[in-house]
Amino acid sequence: MKAIGIILAGGGNERLGELTATRTTSAIPVGSCYRAIDFPLSNMTNSGIKKVAIITQNNSRSLHDHLSSPKWWDLGSKQGGMFVLSPYLAGANSGWFKGTADSIYQNLSFLKRSNEPYVVISSGDCVYRMDFSDMLEYHEEKDADISIAYRRVTGCEDIRNYGVLELDEDERLINMEEKPLDPQSDLANTGVYIIKRELLINLLETISSEGRHNLVRDIFTRYRKRLKIFGYKFAGYWRNMGNIRTYYACNMDFLKRDIRGLLAIDPPYIKTKPKDEPPAKFNGQAVITNCLVGSGAILDGNAHGSVIFRKVVTRGNSQVNHSIIMEGTRIGEGCVVEYAILDKDVVLSPGIRIIGTKEAPAILTKGTIK
Repeated sequence: MKAIGIILAGGGNERLGELTATRTTSAIPVGSCYRAIDFPLSNMTNSGIKKVAIITQNNSRSLHDHLSSPKWWDLGSKQGGMFVLSPYLAGANSGWFKGTADSIYQNLSFLKRSNEPYVVISSGDCVYRMDFSDMLEYHEEKDADISIAYRRVTGCEDIRNYGVLELDEDERLINMEEKPLDPQSDLANTGVYIIKRELLINLLETISSEGRHNLVRDIFTRYRKRLKIFGYKFAGYWRNMGNIRTYYACNMDFLKRDIRGLLAIDPPYIKTKPKDEPPAKFNGQAVITNCLVGSGAILDGNAHGSVIFRKVVTRGNSQVNHSIIMEGTRIGEGCVVEYAILDKDVVLSPGIRIIGTKEAPAILTKGTIK
């Protein structure tokens, strides 16, 4: 594919509370064995993109550890590669990224040293599956300067939580707002963009000289009348890890056969850094229904409708229902966990009850002992 990739994985997210206190949103565990970053990264390599930059900033240690070897995503070749880029913290002009555009501008050498004519940009905190070659074909058919992937928001989702696009009958951008109070359409920005590489370099240099730093506000919205910016309709599965409710819902989606097949079973596969663990073990008295269970787990207790990560241990007569149980957590005998999110290495003593609701799951932070 004649494009390079950029994944914006540096943003913090206070709406995820303690789940992102020690990790960036892109590193949050998803679906029993993945991290959020695996989805945009795999989408790029599965689309034929051989050179990808991942721009990090806040709480990035866990993410850097996960990305320690590019070979797991087929990015270990001499012709391309994975480039994990952080803020430049030396010299008089050093500092944290001031915005999404500034994060790319501070790493402008990545763009200038590349030869591909296009750049695919994706946020790092969304779970989705997309063939970017289809979007690039649309981009070329429209002779677009910039293409923005969007999806229609229906049902119980609140469009005000997203960037909102207004398009004309030819799909050309009229206006774009971030989390508007009074949205004028139901078209949500997915955080996936295609732009001509030379154009992106010129735009970043221009807005930086003007003290502007935001990709959406200072390029897409500000230049919408000067540039040919088009919307690309994406009808596939897409979830943003924007808050506790959407994070919980995304993990529960993995329990649905069609979505699990799309994201975890059907090729081309979503790749991740593998762990050398034995298969999950279900002891004789355990009753497990509609659960996704990671490797190395040992379950003596019962579980229903839950996503259980690697090396989780549950003891006899315990009950886990509609919950997310992260790596290394130990649930003692007779415990009841319902509508809850237990972060890594939580320990529950025998008889403890953790009860939340579907709308507001109970949360225990990493390393909690009760």
